[in-house]
Amino acid sequence: MDITAAGTGAVPGRSRRVRQSDVAAHAGVSAKTVSNVLHDHPYVSASTRAKVEASLVALGYRVNLSARALASDRTGFIALAIPGLDNPYYSELAGHVMDAAAQHDWIVLIEQTRSSAELETAVVRGGGAQLVDGVILQPDSTSQAELTDRFAHHNLVLIGEGGATASSDHVTTDAVAAAREVVEHLLAQGRTRIATLGIQPQDRANASELRYRGFCQALDAAGLSVRSDYLTPLARSRRPEAAAAVDGLLALPEPPDAILCFNDLVGSGALARLRERGINVPNDIAVAGFDDNEESRFTAPPLTSVSWDLEALAQRCVERLFARSRSGDAHLPPVRTVIGHRLVVRESTVATS
Repeated sequence: MDITAAGTGAVPGRSRRVRQSDVAAHAGVSAKTVSNVLHDHPYVSASTRAKVEASLVALGYRVNLSARALASDRTGFIALAIPGLDNPYYSELAGHVMDAAAQHDWIVLIEQTRSSAELETAVVRGGGAQLVDGVILQPDSTSQAELTDRFAHHNLVLIGEGGATASSDHVTTDAVAAAREVVEHLLAQGRTRIATLGIQPQDRANASELRYRGFCQALDAAGLSVRSDYLTPLARSRRPEAAAAVDGLLALPEPPDAILCFNDLVGSGALARLRERGINVPNDIAVAGFDDNEESRFTAPPLTSVSWDLEALAQRCVERLFARSRSGDAHLPPVRTVIGHRLVVRESTVATS
């Protein structure tokens, strides 16, 4: 945020804008700690919070939106457009984006698109797009062709698992490799009848399709074929739909001995239903997911999951917006960045003696 030293307690003689780095130096803490206090993050000690707040007052930290806009032709806001904050993955990502944006004095406005093409388009084409310096968007329903045709070289950064576009920066993950690693882990545990929940072939390169490719690659390398009766679609990647789908898998003449879930919400629903049905996890059926949200560590049993580097993802997105927002950088070529991941193995896939 652009701020000025003003009001009671301002440092005498200070004329330039006070920044979070100034507050950090005054308080003897890091700039990220100052950002955490400003965003009211809960994991800041009372003594540190008091010290930072005292420095904010002493330096006269004030938001000055009109001065910022006139001086820099920036609004001071960026938008983060995601399917919904009810998924822990997106709420965690939003926190990291806010932290990264604060380093460039940006405030983050969050839009929930509910994976609607209309809402996704409105974020980058509607009147609200004029109120922000840039947009970070997960395009679940908007095609790459539409993005290329309509939004070329605007301050737009795409996130999510998908192919590169010809016109926009894209910060993504290697979903194919991640899925392959999970399936290889399941195979190493002796699982040969691996089903999927919410992971299946699609007509475009989205998260489901890319994870399906990795699933197929691992099975093929092991000399196993994909069984169509094990590919279970879900209307929504949520717990209730997952629980109902597990009933269908258990009703098969030959039920699976492992289930690969689209995300950890699906994994949580699957674990709950298996427990209700008296199925031992992982001895009878192993379960794994994606996203490694906090809940994964506390399911029964704890869920094996792919952990994405969300802090790096957020940082790269904001860095690309910052580069494009600077004068003279409007025609930077699009950049595709792949952030890292790791497989976190827990008790849901490793049988105990």
